Amino acid sequence: MTHDDIIKITQTAESAVLEFKETTGQLERGMETLCAFLNARGGTVLFGVSDSGRIKGQDISDKTKRDIVEAIRRIEPTAPIEISYVSVLNTDKFVVALKAEELSYLRPFTYKSRAYQRIESVTTAMPQEMYNQLLMQRGGAYCWEAMTNVNLKIENLDENAIMGAVRAGIRSGRLPEATIREEIPAILEKFNLLYDGKLNNAAVVLFGNKFYDYPQCLLRLARFKGTGKEEFIDNQRVQGNIYKLLDAAMAFFFKHLSISGKIEGLYREEELSIPYKALRESCINAFCHRAYGYPGSSVGIAIYDDRVEIENTGTFPADVTLEKLLKEHHSKPQNPLIANVLYKSEILESWGRGIGLMMSECRRVGIPEPEFHTDGSFVWVVFRYEEENTNKHPTSIRQAPDKYPTSTRQVKTLVELIGEDMFSVKELMGLMQLKDRENFLNNYLNPAIEAGLVAPLYPENPKHPKQKYHLTEKGKE
Repeated sequence: MTHDDIIKITQTAESAVLEFKETTGQLERGMETLCAFLNARGGTVLFGVSDSGRIKGQDISDKTKRDIVEAIRRIEPTAPIEISYVSVLNTDKFVVALKAEELSYLRPFTYKSRAYQRIESVTTAMPQEMYNQLLMQRGGAYCWEAMTNVNLKIENLDENAIMGAVRAGIRSGRLPEATIREEIPAILEKFNLLYDGKLNNAAVVLFGNKFYDYPQCLLRLARFKGTGKEEFIDNQRVQGNIYKLLDAAMAFFFKHLSISGKIEGLYREEELSIPYKALRESCINAFCHRAYGYPGSSVGIAIYDDRVEIENTGTFPADVTLEKLLKEHHSKPQNPLIANVLYKSEILESWGRGIGLMMSECRRVGIPEPEFHTDGSFVWVVFRYEEENTNKHPTSIRQAPDKYPTSTRQVKTLVELIGEDMFSVKELMGLMQLKDRENFLNNYLNPAIEAGLVAPLYPENPKHPKQKYHLTEKGKE
């Protein structure tokens, strides 16, 4: 830094990135401000300049330099600070400039074990809540998903969900076959969810079955009448692990979006108003990359007559602009532990290509590409479409007036899938790519049986080991 640089800088007032101190006699306050700059966008502290910006300079001795270096060493974690001693013209005095660059991936910084923040031109102690949030954003052992909960027990997890993830991982070749024979604790250690006998928060998000201490494991679902939020057609709240919430989200889309499809062999190719794969990928991103550290946070899905909005707490990675996001880019998951398990269990198909998949799927069916938005606290995706018969707002699908009053879109999907065949619950869930048995029974199979459209092969023994389901005459009609 040169004398001309100092003159240029001092022509501006103190700000969120600039602080003046008359001498290093105020070194402590200057270092607190430098710490605050590191916790934000970076900035410069000048010693030898008055509050008004007049360049006065000061004497510099070896002790002064040692004191400055020693003070910088008290900033944690270690940060590269540029130190400049700039001579003041026609004097034997100097201006000391300490410059800090933005290092968002290392925040929060502390000086003498205390964190500071900068608000306009004022430096204050950082609130504990903000410090904790920055710690979680730093990642590693400090991020929310990696924090252990000593009160969390393996019995608080859903063993069926864990083994389902293992089977999917083996089927996809992402886990060795021997994993299926391992005990649950060993599997959780392999997934990096159990360390030194303690479970971390990611274990609950992925496989939890009790959520008293985890209100953020929540999905809000709404179908609005028209294009605004004035009137609900359907309003639901579902709490559960990622696999359960993903199933609930997709079931909600099948319930409220127009659907058409055809059967090819055993598999049904269904087309929603918005492509199934695009919606599913967007939901996976919302569950995988959201900021879980806020207890009151959730994922929200809102369906309108002309669009679907999917939102979650969080933001884009600091160095990934919206322009980069829409191109092929490297994946930087907010929650790498959660993302790793979802990848191994075949929920995440690839890294960094999800947005490209959403865009190509929308182009394929001729609807606008999805819109991506963030305000620094939330991320939301908007899919726009033209809904058929938007004035009817059906909450159920009927073959004829009042004919099958309980026949929802899920039931219609199930009936068309079964056709002339017979399937077990496991086979049906596999064909429909559903993983939550409870959701399948409550929203698909049981309503179809109650409507008289589907019947079990062994009605007198519901738990028969060879139980399968077929259409009744009513269902075939």
